Amino acid sequence: MKAILFDWDGTLVDTLDSLYEANAAVMRAFGVPFDVDLYRLHYAPDWREMYRRLGIDAERLDEANELWMTTYDQGAGAILFAGVDRALRRLAQAGFALGLVTAGDRAVVSAQIDRLGLADLLSVRVFGDDLPVHKPDPRPLRHALGQLGLGDRPDEATYVGDAPDDMRMARTVGAGAVGVASSLGEPEALRAAGALEVAASVPEWVDGLLAGSTAA
Repeated sequence: MKAILFDWDGTLVDTLDSLYEANAAVMRAFGVPFDVDLYRLHYAPDWREMYRRLGIDAERLDEANELWMTTYDQGAGAILFAGVDRALRRLAQAGFALGLVTAGDRAVVSAQIDRLGLADLLSVRVFGDDLPVHKPDPRPLRHALGQLGLGDRPDEATYVGDAPDDMRMARTVGAGAVGVASSLGEPEALRAAGALEVAASVPEWVDGLLAGSTAA
C-alpha cells in the first residue's frame, strides 16, 4: 500500500452533530419528519439526493440549501477526533502518501484543514463541489488516485471513511476499504457495504496498520 485517502466529516473531524442540527433545522422549517434514525436511513453524500429521500420537493432544494448554509456554522467549531493529528503524522513518517476525498465544499473544508493544521499532510484533496458527482460514484476517488499517480493501480491505495457509501466507492474503484464506526455507519452496515476492516477510530486503525506493516 502506497497511499491512504480519508473522508473528512465523521472520520477525521467531529462535525456530525453540527451537520445533524443544521439538517434538523431545515426539516423543521419545511415540515418534514426528521430524527437520527431517518438521517441514518436516508443519508447520502450528495445532499440533493438525501433531501429528496427525506421528502423535500425537487423545486425547493435550492431554498433548502440556502437555509442550511445560514444555519450551519461552517464548521468553525469542528475539532479533530482525539489522536488524529498524531496518527496522520505517523503515517506520513512511515512513507504513505495521504489525501482527502470528501463530500464537503472546498471553501468550508479547506478553512477547517488550515485551522486544524493538516495542510502539510493532505497533499491531494478532492472536494464535493469539484466534480458533478458524489460518493458512491467512483469518480471522486479515481480523480484523487490520478493525482497521486495511482490511477492504474487502485489496489495500492486504501480509503478510510465512516459511511457505507465510502466503502462502496472504494470497492468500486478497486481500493482497500476501511470503515470507521460512527452514527452514519455502524460496523455491520460498513461491512455489508464492502469494508475489509472496521475500527473504532482512525488512530486505532493506524496503530494496527503500523504494528504490522510499512509503506512499500
